[in-house]
Amino acid sequence: MTDQEQQKVAMVVVAHADDAEFAAAGTAALWAQEGWDVYYVLCTDGGSGGPDEATDVSPTARQQIVETRKKEQRAAAHILGVKDVIFLDYTDGQLEPTLQLRRDIVRLLRRYRPSRLVFQTPERRWTPALSIGAYHPDHMAAGQATMAAVYPASQNPWDFPELLEEGYQPHKVSELYIMAAPVVNYGVDISTTLDRKILALRAHESQLASNIDEIEQWMRAWAKEAGERHGYTYAEEFHRVENR
Repeated sequence: MTDQEQQKVAMVVVAHADDAEFAAAGTAALWAQEGWDVYYVLCTDGGSGGPDEATDVSPTARQQIVETRKKEQRAAAHILGVKDVIFLDYTDGQLEPTLQLRRDIVRLLRRYRPSRLVFQTPERRWTPALSIGAYHPDHMAAGQATMAAVYPASQNPWDFPELLEEGYQPHKVSELYIMAAPVVNYGVDISTTLDRKILALRAHESQLASNIDEIEQWMRAWAKEAGERHGYTYAEEFHRVENR
């Protein structure tokens, strides 16, 4: 293996606070437990995460939501052993897979140089049926932008040459883990980290407090079913790709 492939750095790119906890927190905690530096990247500011029945949607109210969600995400990351949380602060609910977003992700890939990258699927998954929340347009925008950033842009010096001028050399990510993909082919054993995953979910009080017990039951059942498919007690599933 090359020095780059041996570098124990992982990055998780998602649209919103709590997205990573639902799909990949057990994996992030496991890797951190194994000595990996794990970084979270959140594309949006989380400012649309208020209640549906809200009547005050002023900039002040929105900023309060942003601050709350960032605080909760940092608390969840601390529980999991995530090294840092990076916020790109695009407007929640309006994320698009623009060249600007792609460039921002490429910059982070070249700066932190992860060997493993976890991100949201850019495609819908119809079977088995998922909650409508899984199909948030921000999720797919984040997935599409990240897919384009990791290949070819991150490893291609001809893409975004201005990043070379900033001092960010091309970087090739070795492993991709795509969350909630239409086809899954890989399971990660989270038997030792499922409880921390649940604690991290509980840290997102503003979003989940009203039904967190139900969510916990659902998450444990989902992890058990995934585990059974891969020979573990509990697992998280991904579509895994090796970038050779």
